[in-house]
Amino acid sequence: MQAFVLKAYGGPESTGLTQVLLPEPAPRQLLVRVRAAGLNPVDFKTRRGDLRLVQRYRLPVVLGNELAGEVVACGGQVQRFRVGDRVFARVAKSTMGAFARFAVVEDDHAAVMPASLDFATAAAMPLAGLTALQALRDELRVTNGQRIFISGGAGGVGTFAIQIAKHLGAQVATTASPQGEALVRQLGADTVVDYTKESPDKVLSGFDGAFDLVGGHALEQAFAMVRPGATVLSIAGMPEPQTASKDLGRGMGLQALFWVASFPLRRRARQHGVHYRYLFMHPSGKDLSELGRLVDAGALKVIVDSVYPFERIAEAMSRLEAGHAKGKIVVTMPDGSE
Repeated sequence: MQAFVLKAYGGPESTGLTQVLLPEPAPRQLLVRVRAAGLNPVDFKTRRGDLRLVQRYRLPVVLGNELAGEVVACGGQVQRFRVGDRVFARVAKSTMGAFARFAVVEDDHAAVMPASLDFATAAAMPLAGLTALQALRDELRVTNGQRIFISGGAGGVGTFAIQIAKHLGAQVATTASPQGEALVRQLGADTVVDYTKESPDKVLSGFDGAFDLVGGHALEQAFAMVRPGATVLSIAGMPEPQTASKDLGRGMGLQALFWVASFPLRRRARQHGVHYRYLFMHPSGKDLSELGRLVDAGALKVIVDSVYPFERIAEAMSRLEAGHAKGKIVVTMPDGSE
């Protein structure tokens, strides 16, 4: 079958479309005919080798972390799904594999697609939607009436995060470029700062929590924008020791490395009297079902920036890596099984 494969860590030239063997589902896995797959920053970060400390792969490996499609076979212990079900999923981090005509998915990582969505739109949901839901509900524990700051609200995760925070009852402030301002306001942002004209930490303060999607200087600014004792949660900063032990189940070696690497951020957080936490999202079919219910109820919109045919996936990856997408980028598979 055709797949988009990482052959060696490096630039775009280290990836390409090639033929690979059809995967076989294990007892608790589904074999899914992929109809569409979403693109995410983790895809090009994996290609570059940025994440090798967190997750190592045996190369060559099929890239891709989220998909929507049809179940064509079930492992012997699968009970919740049947052949023909339309599903969407965040595939296992240890294997990836969504950028292919067929992919295997853990049965507890998948959910039945929202009835109101097509494959391309559903494929844009899993990774960004799960990240936003778990960040706001589980880590920041957003409740009605709180004030939450979200950096980079017009991106893939940001468009979900604004809506979920509003659904949880929060007042939301975010940053956006002039091109993204109308979108984030449409999604419910109460306050929007044009980061090309002013620094958000100069005009915003006193938030009950912050969700950083940008990293770098934007993350450091967030420490000054939350109230004392609040948490700044990031998906773009450096993982701290708790990530190695709690989220990755790794030993003292990686904990020590993360302790050193994240020390400047944790020190800056302490100076402001706040907490810093890195978010490591966990695949969850249950959470995907919750997101699907929100979509079908009209409480959550999936923002798709652009859709490319699978044979143009390299072009789609270039757009993603350029950082100008408003919402998610998706590739769709052609008909046929090759």
